[in-house]
Amino acid sequence: MSRHPRLSIAMVGTRGVPARYGGFETCVEEVGSRLADRGHRVVVYCRRADDEREPPRSHLGMELVHLPAVPRRALETLSHSAASVAHLASHRTDVALVFNAANAPTLPVIRSSGIPVATHVDGLEWLRSKWGPTGRRYYRAAEALAVRWSDAVIADAPGIAAYYESEFGAPTCLIAYGAPIIDPGEDRLGELGLRARGYHLVVARFEPENNVHVVLEGYGAGSARLPLVVVGSAPYSDRYTAHLRSLGDERVRFLGGVWDSELLDQLYAGSFTYVHGHSVGGTNPSLLRAIGAGAPTLAFDVPFNRDVLGDAGTYFSSPADVRAALEVAELDPPGQRARGALLRERARDYRWDDVADSYEQLCLRLVSEPPPTRPSGRRTDGSRLAPVPAHDRAW
Repeated sequence: MSRHPRLSIAMVGTRGVPARYGGFETCVEEVGSRLADRGHRVVVYCRRADDEREPPRSHLGMELVHLPAVPRRALETLSHSAASVAHLASHRTDVALVFNAANAPTLPVIRSSGIPVATHVDGLEWLRSKWGPTGRRYYRAAEALAVRWSDAVIADAPGIAAYYESEFGAPTCLIAYGAPIIDPGEDRLGELGLRARGYHLVVARFEPENNVHVVLEGYGAGSARLPLVVVGSAPYSDRYTAHLRSLGDERVRFLGGVWDSELLDQLYAGSFTYVHGHSVGGTNPSLLRAIGAGAPTLAFDVPFNRDVLGDAGTYFSSPADVRAALEVAELDPPGQRARGALLRERARDYRWDDVADSYEQLCLRLVSEPPPTRPSGRRTDGSRLAPVPAHDRAW
């Protein structure tokens, strides 16, 4: 139990809990449940599914408020957040945590209600090719509004913190995600016809920035003996999904989404190699989950991934890199096990209890201290919108 004053804390802008989708939801569940255990009242705003007649009112000590969203990619997040903030304005909490810079237009309503607010800005969403020019400009503008209208900005990776400092001269609170240390066994792998250390694994939403196509191209061009198991789907891109499937040969198994957390943990822990292609986010929960399971990891070569893996990781930037890395890995099973053990040790630096401590201290500071002077939100270098990488434009 926390010795600090008890607060009421709203968590806004995600799909909600139980966590079944992505990093924000995992963070809300892990942090929110711990804050509730410490005696704080935690209110989580959740998206209500069309077929959900009686959604749960609580989860792991958190109060749940279910509200609808417009089921379109460009409107889903902001429409739900707008409804959530309207509810919050008439059901005030002591502090609000808003996830996703895209929700920045709702911040003035929260602040006008007298609620101090911190925004977790996530990664560089405007680099995702699923957004056209209008969507990308919106996300760029939303970053600036989040800087201007938040009482604090939360970054989950040093690279994201550096970006906001460079672009806006804006300080951030650096709070990475946690990595659960797991030893889930392997008894359920047989349900999928798999054996431990007998497959390579990819777990990713099917978006070009996650480079599943690069992994499949490299694997398909090589002579890797072990099958490649691909977990994931694309809610809005049938075309990209079809392209990925066209790249697979008889060695590739597409499992779709795996929402059974026990089975997913066993897939991570039982993999010979986990291949992580995410390139534009911050500290990625899938990567942390993999290293917490001791999975030897081959990751796309960007600073976010190097921050997590360090010298214990292997890196790729092209299909040729993937091909070579997987072929070399299969020739050295003891080396793979050693790398997995090193990564599991690195995962101990990412503890959800420490993450919850940081969020708790931030909330207490926002409630007890005068509002800080925030930067203007103007970009310091006047930079223009960067082009989408050429290989992504088709999608």
